[in-house]
Order: sequence, then structure tokens, then C-alpha cells
Amino acid sequence: MTSDEPADEEVVQTAAEVAEGLVFSRYKQSDVRDLDVTVTFEEGILEVDVYLNAPTLEGDDEDGAGIDPEQVADDAALAAREAVDDLFDE
Repeated sequence: MTSDEPADEEVVQTAAEVAEGLVFSRYKQSDVRDLDVTVTFEEGILEVDVYLNAPTLEGDDEDGAGIDPEQVADDAALAAREAVDDLFDE
């Protein structure tokens, strides 16, 4: 690791915060029954797992199709990975 690269702890914290932030941008906290964001960053390999137990919200997204918790969890993991990529691009 060079001095220009973010510390492992910063990578993990950034990924976790972004994933959680995305979930709560789509769901009210009271609608989320359980949320588990697990982030590991070892030897330059990032793993992000998001488990979300929340109801499907009918017609609540921009196109009226509803909000699917599985899709939100996938989107949260992807957003976390993109945020970490941005850390390394700085």
C-alpha cells in the first residue's frame, strides 16, 4: 500500500456508510425490520454483503413500480463498491 491509498479501515467505513445510507434513502427506518451490512477489505479485495428485511413497497418508486428490498440490497452493495472505487481514484 502506498501512502496515497486509503487505509483499510477507511475503505470499510466508507463502504458500510454508503450502503446503509442508500437503504435509508429508500426506506423509512421504521419500515426496516433488519439490516446487516458486512464489509471486508483484505489484500486489496473488497467484499460487501447487504441483508435487508423490509417490505416491498408498492408504487413508491419514481416509476410507480414499487420498491423491492432485494433490489435495494443489491443497489446498496453496488453503491458501496462504487464509493470505494472513488476513494482510490482521488
